[in-house]
Amino acid sequence: MKNSLTLLTILLIFSCGKNKTKTTETELTSSQETVTYKGTASITQGIASTIAENIYTCERGRKTDIGEITSTDGKKWTVPSLTNYTNTDFPFAPDLFNSCEGKNYATSEEALSDYDDSKIIEIDENGALFTAYIFADNYFEMFVNGIPVGKDKVPFTEFNASIVKFKAKKPFTIAMKLVDWEEHLGVGCEPNRGKSFHAGDGGMVAVIKDDQNNIIATTNEGWKAQTFYTAPVTDLDCVSEDGTYRYSQNCNTDGGQDGSSFYALHWELPNYWMKTNFDDANWPNATTYTNQTIGVDNKPAYTNFTSIFDNSENDAKFIWSTNVVLDNEVIVRYTIK
Repeated sequence: MKNSLTLLTILLIFSCGKNKTKTTETELTSSQETVTYKGTASITQGIASTIAENIYTCERGRKTDIGEITSTDGKKWTVPSLTNYTNTDFPFAPDLFNSCEGKNYATSEEALSDYDDSKIIEIDENGALFTAYIFADNYFEMFVNGIPVGKDKVPFTEFNASIVKFKAKKPFTIAMKLVDWEEHLGVGCEPNRGKSFHAGDGGMVAVIKDDQNNIIATTNEGWKAQTFYTAPVTDLDCVSEDGTYRYSQNCNTDGGQDGSSFYALHWELPNYWMKTNFDDANWPNATTYTNQTIGVDNKPAYTNFTSIFDNSENDAKFIWSTNVVLDNEVIVRYTIK
């Protein structure tokens, strides 16, 4: 780490009310300046150590590594996220489109014709059959009522899309971990557009259909979305919090040629966030984004299936937290009644 950080003071302030939030006032000293951060996140600075290389390889894909970094309060963080990708008990979602593995389906009918029904996950005995169509930039893990039903085969690129089939009884709750992967571990960056450290962006869209091919749910602002990892942050004064709302819209997203001084904010995921009875009432609603903002108009993993994602009567929206560029690990939740 190029600039060392010294933790001088930590002040814990507990707020009143049903949901108590720990606020930390941290004064950090680098070789250049002293900065003060007021918020609930743990802070890291600089590049993480690589602990796993190339967990997935694709001929034209970006390098998919995992890293670890220690924050100023002594906690260790896995970046870009602690996932179930290498957990063999968590099923991979079958392909809607996956050029890395030659699954270049032109239509959903073509993809479904190759679907192996043994991949259907049973949530409830005698439950109805539902099909989820998902495009995630970059990675997702999906739970229904706390049960794993599918994870993304391609953590980073090339861009792919997935099908998840499951049997459940209404109401049921969908919970998903979404990850915007990174090549420069710990600072949310990748080489792009002439910059060595360019901030990536996220985005996820999903459509859920019943066994009669009717759309019963789409991603929109009715979903809940909370961020747990924000980077790169060049100035800690740009971030703020209001209750459970975590804002970084005022932060610079220009990136640069050297990210060794960039900060990152980390929040611990709550226990049982994927369970039906988890209380997300105070979480922010998801923010929606256009196809143009996410940049999918030239990606066949999306454009081959616009009849599903951009249905003229029930258009699904890309969702994320309040900052689709800087927020790299996001949990979304929605209950279908």
